[in-house]
Amino acid sequence: MKKILITGANGQLGSEIRVLSPLFPDFDFVFADRSEFSLESESETLSFLEETKADYLVNCAAYTAVDKAETEIELADLVNHKAVAILAKWSFENNCKFLHISTDYVFDGTSEIPLKENDRTNPQNEYGRTKLLGEIACQENNPDSIIIRTAWVYSEFGANFVKTMLRLMNERESISVVNDQIGSPTYAKDLAEAIFKIIETEGWYPGIYNFSNEGKISWFEFALAIKEISGSNCDVKGIPSEAYPTPAKRPAYSLLDKTKIKEVYKIKISDYKSSLEKCLNNLSKNI
Repeated sequence: MKKILITGANGQLGSEIRVLSPLFPDFDFVFADRSEFSLESESETLSFLEETKADYLVNCAAYTAVDKAETEIELADLVNHKAVAILAKWSFENNCKFLHISTDYVFDGTSEIPLKENDRTNPQNEYGRTKLLGEIACQENNPDSIIIRTAWVYSEFGANFVKTMLRLMNERESISVVNDQIGSPTYAKDLAEAIFKIIETEGWYPGIYNFSNEGKISWFEFALAIKEISGSNCDVKGIPSEAYPTPAKRPAYSLLDKTKIKEVYKIKISDYKSSLEKCLNNLSKNI
């Protein structure tokens, strides 16, 4: 039985993988959260890897506090970059398939057409910079690795834009959301299913892949869809990014081209709205 180690097990993606794991009884899953596997100590990381001896390692762990990363630079670099190098190197040396999750923030957001995997990277904040360094370390230490760049992740688990909007729409008569940042959201469950498809496919094709749901929208339009599906009466207003300053600069355009992952792994990607409906339906059941 093949063993799969999932890091960042209590995050959005890790939690969705855990939910789906019973559908794959041929695999032995090890779910490691930060308390068991923090990635902040090289010796502890290596001893955990040696003890687990996984056949597949899916690295969902990351420092994702984008604004905090502007000041907590060392910690962000430790988790997003240096730890990835250790995981990648160990995986390569121990014949373990390594799949690492990255982000659209490696780009500068100045494109006007969907971003391909080989487009020029130019991160505009510390989070994006450390994630790009993680990608580079991943490929340098393990040329057999797969990297999936994703964007605007949400799910029923953890803190995310969808849950924040639902809460604010319930608390306030009106809210304002930026309308000049363009991309497409990612339902973590859809990404989890794509990861299982990759693992179950006979071929393992290393390299960088993009994944998000289909559609081209702004955060404002995403909020409008949440309002519509949830039946909220809250007034949602669009504002420019300059009216909502943040410590870390966000990319204005981060729409990902998913052609490669669809062609190589025959993965079908859902429209953002249908996936949002599924997520909101699951959230309503848990209220």
